[in-house]
Amino acid sequence: MSERNTVVRSLNDLGLAAWFGGTLAGAVGINGAAADVQDRNQRLRVANAGWARWAPVNLAAIGAHLVGSAGLLLGNKGRTVAQSGVGAASVAKTVLTGAALAATAYSRALGKKLENAEPAPVEGGTDPAPDSPPEVAAAQKQLAVTQWLIPALTAALVVVNAVHGELQRPSQALPGILAKPAKLLGLND
Repeated sequence: MSERNTVVRSLNDLGLAAWFGGTLAGAVGINGAAADVQDRNQRLRVANAGWARWAPVNLAAIGAHLVGSAGLLLGNKGRTVAQSGVGAASVAKTVLTGAALAATAYSRALGKKLENAEPAPVEGGTDPAPDSPPEVAAAQKQLAVTQWLIPALTAALVVVNAVHGELQRPSQALPGILAKPAKLLGLND
């Protein structure tokens, strides 16, 4: 009898898709569009307004992903322990998720700094102008990194999810389950 994890898998995948896609669209669209605003003192306001509108959706997406991930881990705990490769992929997913969460939280904190600094002359959402206040320029330079780091980390999570999916193939599952005890017994050196 097979057990299905459709709901938690959907939460995991849809949450991650929104987290990845939203941050990538924000880096390209929101931050890029802010540079097109004529008034340099309003560019930061436009970028901040776009990110502030995205923040609650992003929070919901991250929450859905975390609930889905936890559900998948619980639903597959036997495989995680028994099948070679599943535990390592789960550890990699946990580390990447932690890093993506930290980068996202730090990015939001930087965004709040910029919201409090409005109005300030800037070139774009993450591009300071020569006459930008130093605290604005510093936050923007850090955001210029996190705007690409978050999509990179969440893209890596998509890849790890693909690895997990591949490990569920019948051609991978049985040999992976048999490899674990063989490794513990020293039979497959």
